[in-house]
Amino acid sequence: MDKVGISYLSRNSNTVGNTEELGTLNDKMVTARVVDISLNSNSQLFNSTGQWGGIGTIQYQLVSTPTSPIVSNQSLSSNLAKPLFPQLKNYPLVNELVILFRLPTTGDSQATGTYNYYYLNSIGIWNHPEQNGIPDVYSTNTTESPSQNKSNDSIELGNIQQPSDTPFQLDLNGNSGGDFIEKGNIRPILSFIGDQIFEGRFSNSLRLGSTSPSQGSVVNNWSTTGEIGSPITILRNGQPKDLGEPGWLPITENINTDLSSIYLTSTQQIPIEISVASSTTGGGTSVPFSDIIKETPQSPQSYNQQQIILNSGRLIFNTNVDSILMSSQKSIAMESVEGLGIKSLEGNVNLLSPKGIVSLGRQNASESLILGDAFITQFSSLLENLNILLTALSGEPLIPAAAASAVLIQTSISNIKAQIPNLTSKSVKTA
Repeated sequence: MDKVGISYLSRNSNTVGNTEELGTLNDKMVTARVVDISLNSNSQLFNSTGQWGGIGTIQYQLVSTPTSPIVSNQSLSSNLAKPLFPQLKNYPLVNELVILFRLPTTGDSQATGTYNYYYLNSIGIWNHPEQNGIPDVYSTNTTESPSQNKSNDSIELGNIQQPSDTPFQLDLNGNSGGDFIEKGNIRPILSFIGDQIFEGRFSNSLRLGSTSPSQGSVVNNWSTTGEIGSPITILRNGQPKDLGEPGWLPITENINTDLSSIYLTSTQQIPIEISVASSTTGGGTSVPFSDIIKETPQSPQSYNQQQIILNSGRLIFNTNVDSILMSSQKSIAMESVEGLGIKSLEGNVNLLSPKGIVSLGRQNASESLILGDAFITQFSSLLENLNILLTALSGEPLIPAAAASAVLIQTSISNIKAQIPNLTSKSVKTA
């Protein structure tokens, strides 16, 4: 008998790891609830789904089938589906819904008639980035009315029902090997027309957007200048710490309060607060870097040309193979509220200005440094000549007082000459 056709697939449901009902669906797509997922070696499904080769594989329950969820004695090799796009790891949580597709296996599906099922990322039941889980009506407490099975969060999300004093707790982990904890105050990112936004579950996001002027209460802080449609890319990691509930109200990025940000701009003006720009009562904010370079750069708060802004609690630039190179068409300015150090463990520290002046202490410093080696040469010559004069005076009998003074001064000169090797720096040089 040929091993082809739907009948063969139905008879061999254990081999392909899918239910008999799925075998009759042919090429249709179906909706399923995630019952479990293999995320690592601690997952219950890890060994039965191909170990590390099966990471992301889910065990599911068909939404259209009025049956209870996976029970403890059910085979771990049944009702399995793999990620449709393994290069995009957007795995669902337990109790989220996914769409299944019947597609070929690694074997010769055309000849054997065996297929596997693959899932698309979770369905946006709540249209929220944190989680889109929904309870299974066949596993919840049926002694309570539907109105008593609603949590406050679900009511805020549109289910206008009376909440129970003890909200229903939805399991989002199962035996996945993970430990996802819903915070409830993760705010979604507000989209402006034409934007493409990618959001994580933990208040991290990537916006591929543009200058889009505010409309009424819908505002953002990067569209006060520039041509409409000018591109901007915003990578944000962490929403402001003081944001509370409700978690369903959308927000826009704020470079000053988000935990870490990278902004790639074109014509936008970003209102970033600079640490070294101080302000006084009754006065304006000082322009940063204004007293360290001659041509003060335009203030970061008013600049509206292409730039990249990094803002976080701390920045580290590190290389483990080669160099860090900084090059600028104009100036490079470095300023800090506290200390500023430059150190080389094994090489030189070079400050060069072929056409300008190296100023120390202040930008308009006017006092010249002494060339130490040249000065010491002339100073030593002066001391030698002075010593010759004093030697002659010390033997002059007609001037007794001069002879005594000459001896004292020669002793002082001898002490100065002994210190000459220590009067020039061994590590700081000037030209």
